[in-house]
Amino acid sequence: MDFEFTSEQKVLRDTVRSFAEKKIRPNVRTWDAAGTFPREIFAELGEMGILGVIFPETYGGAAMSYVDYVIIVEELSRVDPSVGIGVAAHNSLCSNHIFSMGTEEQRQRFLTPLASGKKIGAWALTEPGSGSDAAGLRTTAARKDGGWILNGTKTFCTHATVGDTAVIIALTDKADPHHGCTAFVVEKGTPGFKHGKKEDKLGLRASDTGELIFEDCLLSEDNRLGEVGHGFTDALKILDGGRISIAALSLGGAQGAYETALQYAKQRVAFGKKIAEFQAIQFALADMATRIQAARLLTFQAALRKDKGLPVTKFSAMAKLYASEVSVWAAERAVQILGGYGFVKDYPAEKFYRDVKLNTIGEGTSEIQRLVIARHVLKEFE
Repeated sequence: MDFEFTSEQKVLRDTVRSFAEKKIRPNVRTWDAAGTFPREIFAELGEMGILGVIFPETYGGAAMSYVDYVIIVEELSRVDPSVGIGVAAHNSLCSNHIFSMGTEEQRQRFLTPLASGKKIGAWALTEPGSGSDAAGLRTTAARKDGGWILNGTKTFCTHATVGDTAVIIALTDKADPHHGCTAFVVEKGTPGFKHGKKEDKLGLRASDTGELIFEDCLLSEDNRLGEVGHGFTDALKILDGGRISIAALSLGGAQGAYETALQYAKQRVAFGKKIAEFQAIQFALADMATRIQAARLLTFQAALRKDKGLPVTKFSAMAKLYASEVSVWAAERAVQILGGYGFVKDYPAEKFYRDVKLNTIGEGTSEIQRLVIARHVLKEFE
């Protein structure tokens, strides 16, 4: 096993890190305070190929690996997790669903502008009454006039109000919610499709999150994505890759919090010496570094398996579970090390603390990850 990046991956890491430091870091507080989605940054990320990381050049993508993808999301999230989660949701969920389940015509029509960064993508599964119980959908799609008519509301959708193209999971057979769901692609401006409330969030405030509302939204058969009745099982497959990106998002947030604490500990003087010289602080930093590295190894293991086409469900759930909980723990430690300064917005520790909590909730809560992992490990002994 080789735990070193290739020379190309090191260049990729350094390139993304430089971009994040120069273009993102100076604006983090402003975007966070105003809840502003940085569309101009996403336009630049599109030009860099980052909004089509894992897709073939045929569709405007960069044809990179999942390992490369993890590097990118971690580096962006190390500076601003709001940008990291936007890149993750755009690539792993919306765009990847179209690439994985779409026809060639749908890939050319919908994926190409997404992968090139000309359009922003959204993916909607969660509803006001359906979160972890993803099979409890109420949004419906019924056949009409050779197409489909969509009704319902989706919530907690990344890029809800700024997105141009959305993948929607809807119930097409009420008698069988587990096998009666179908996916559809809906474009901005489609009659009957509108944006609902934009959420005012604890963290990740520069990432747009909100509702999508469908009222007699008529779609053609060409907007159906995948087979009828396969929407739910297809969504679970998409979430396998999505959880790797959330693990990468968690890594970035944890690393950013750790670096904030480390830098502060080397500068802050108390009782006549820098606090980094106190064993209590040293132990905290050592534990942070160790847990982050463990999370990193789990995440890259899942990414490498994905690249090799190996089963990844258990490994992506493990990576997402551990990395997300490490990010919350590390961010809390960072706030503690900074003391009073960890509680004010003049230092980035409090923002990381707010941002990383979503990692244990989005794309399957920690409780759901444990269920997924448990099912797999129990089968291994049957």
